[in-house]
Amino acid sequence: MFRRNTEIALGASLADTRVVLLNGARQTGKSTLALQIVEQMNATYVNLDDAATLALATSDPRGLIQGMNNRIVIDEVQRAPELFPEIKMEVDANPQPGRFLLTGSANVLLLPQLSEFLTGRIEIITLWPLSQGEIEGRRERFVDFLFSRKAKTKKFDAKVSRLDISKRILSGGYPEALMRKDAARRREWYGAYISTLLQRDVRDLAHIDRLADMPRLLSVLAARTGSLMNMSELSRTTGIAFSTLRRYLGLLEATFVLQLIPAWSTNLSKRLVKSPKIFLIDGGLTAYLIGQTDPRTFQESTQFGHLLESFVVMELRKQIGWSETHCRIYHYRSSSGREVDILLEDQQGRLVGIEIKASARVGKKDFAGLESLADTAGDKFIKGVVLYLGDVVLPFGSHFSAMPLSALWMES
Repeated sequence: MFRRNTEIALGASLADTRVVLLNGARQTGKSTLALQIVEQMNATYVNLDDAATLALATSDPRGLIQGMNNRIVIDEVQRAPELFPEIKMEVDANPQPGRFLLTGSANVLLLPQLSEFLTGRIEIITLWPLSQGEIEGRRERFVDFLFSRKAKTKKFDAKVSRLDISKRILSGGYPEALMRKDAARRREWYGAYISTLLQRDVRDLAHIDRLADMPRLLSVLAARTGSLMNMSELSRTTGIAFSTLRRYLGLLEATFVLQLIPAWSTNLSKRLVKSPKIFLIDGGLTAYLIGQTDPRTFQESTQFGHLLESFVVMELRKQIGWSETHCRIYHYRSSSGREVDILLEDQQGRLVGIEIKASARVGKKDFAGLESLADTAGDKFIKGVVLYLGDVVLPFGSHFSAMPLSALWMES
C-alpha cells in the first residue's frame, strides 16, 4: 500500500472543519484513505457505489443521515446530490469538527447545484494520482524549496535519462495500474478505466445517453496535451458542435480527467481571457490514448516533450497539495512571443518560473523566456529554474539555475 502525502493535511482538516471533501479522479485511492479514517475515528462508512445504499440516499436522504453515528464517511457522494442539503442541516445544528468526511469523483466547485449547500462549511482536499515521491516512499518539498532563499549546489546521485523518464511517464500514477508490471495488462486497465469513467461518472453527472464522441475527444486532447486551448480548432477536428464541446470539456474537468492551466499576466483581468493550456492528469492515461506503450520508442517520439511538460506540471500540482507554500500554477507568454512552461505564484504574489528541457545539456539561450518573465514581474520574481536531464545544479546568474529533473521528487 502506498502512503499518501495528503494524510497530514486531511487529519488537520478533520480536526477543525465540519465537512471535509476528499475528491479526485476515480481510482486514485480515495476509498482506501477514507477507510483508514473510518478505523481511526470509529465512523460509520457509507458507500454510494452500492446500489441499495444509493437508492436509500436518493429516496430518503434525511433518514439515511439521521440513522448514522455522530461521525460519517460517505464514499462517492456526488452520486446522491440529495444528501447535500441534509448534511448542511446536520452540521448547522451540530457544528462539531470532523462530522462528515465525503469522497467524490467530481469537483463540486464546478457543480453549482452541489456546492451551494456547503459554502463556508467545507474544506476540500484533492487526491491526485500518485506522485513520484509517493511511489518511492518520500514526501517531496520541491515547491517549498523553490520559494526559499536556499542556494542549491549539490550533485544529485540519481541521474535521470530519457528512458527512465519515459518509463515513469508511461507507468502513470494510478495505484492499481502501477501494480500491473506488464505493459499489456496496464493497457487493459486503462481501457476499462475510460469505459467506467464515461459510463458512470460522466453519464451520472450530465445524464447524457450518447457518449460516442467522448473517446474520440479524449484522444484528440491527449495528442494536444501541453498545447494552448483552441476551441474552434477542437470543434473542427472532432466534429463536435461548439456548445456541446464546451459542455464535454466541463465534464472532463469536473471528473478530474482534464486540467486547464491558465495564463499569467500582470493584469488580473487579462488572465481570464488568455488561452489556457490543456493537460490530462496522468501520463499513463495520456500515453494510452495516443497509442504510446513502449518506453524506448516513446523517448524518441515527437510527443515526448509535450508529455514531459505534462508530467512536470502534474508533479507540481500534486506537491502543492501538501506544501507549506500555498501557490497557484500558470503558464506565461509575453507579447513578443517569449514563453515559460510553468509559473508558480504564491499568496504574496512572488513568482517562480520553470522551464522544462528534454536534454542533458543546457545553455544561456534556454533562459530567454525566464529572463522575459523576470523583466515583466520585477521585484515579484524570485527564481527561474530550467529542469533538465543532467545530474548537477548549474548557476546562471543570481536568480537563475539549471536543476536535474530528479530534484522534483528527490528534494526533501
